[in-house]
Amino acid sequence: MKKVIVPIVLMIVALTTLSFTAGKGVTLRLKPNKDKTYVIEAKSNQTTMMKIQSQTMRMTQALDTRQSFITKEISDNKVVVETKLEAVKMNMSQMGMNLTYDSENPQNNSPMIANEAKEIDKLINQPTLISYDELGHNENPADLDMNQLSSVIIELPEEELNVGSTWTCIKTQEVSDFSFNVNMTYTVTGISKKNVEVSFNGTVDSQEITGSYEGTASISPATGIVMSASLKNNISLTISEQGMTLPTTITGTTSITVVEK
Repeated sequence: MKKVIVPIVLMIVALTTLSFTAGKGVTLRLKPNKDKTYVIEAKSNQTTMMKIQSQTMRMTQALDTRQSFITKEISDNKVVVETKLEAVKMNMSQMGMNLTYDSENPQNNSPMIANEAKEIDKLINQPTLISYDELGHNENPADLDMNQLSSVIIELPEEELNVGSTWTCIKTQEVSDFSFNVNMTYTVTGISKKNVEVSFNGTVDSQEITGSYEGTASISPATGIVMSASLKNNISLTISEQGMTLPTTITGTTSITVVEK
């Protein structure tokens, strides 16, 4: 009899726990710990296909960045963070050429991109202050190259969330010389004490560009910060260069992890 009762009891406990977890809601607010430094590790792989007359040019790029931010000020409805780009590593392949840039190992940089390397060098370890409200709205958007903070501090909903809840926001994205809006929709897929799991998709809102984003993210309910994310992008646009129109597609993947130190 004991052998029968124990599994039944365990099953009841499991079902009770599942029911409680599924029904429990959470309210997300941006509340980073003031005495902690957050380090963002981002890895992306992008493929660009460009049609030039009757030929197609293919370029691949692998980009690794490390960015940190720390809270300088926090109040009921204001969060000020200081962020800086700490390291960049990039590998590009185009028309049979392989080009490399590594901010931490400059001896490996390709001489052909020496001018571009100097421009990237200027970005390394340059602190920038950015202000948010408690819902993650950026109060003073900063023009930061290779900035991944917008993937980690996102716009949060006012309402309490449950599994299945959705919310929407508009993100500004930049590709080449184009700036455009992306209509984002987030859907809660799971809630626990440590994480709020979401899936998301975005549609480009532009007359010149078409495309989509999709992926998943894990948000800390204690701080409202995205602690990990993965996404895919597919963008189509036409670039004008030296009197020519060049149909271009950009596809890729990005993974992001955040460590609190």
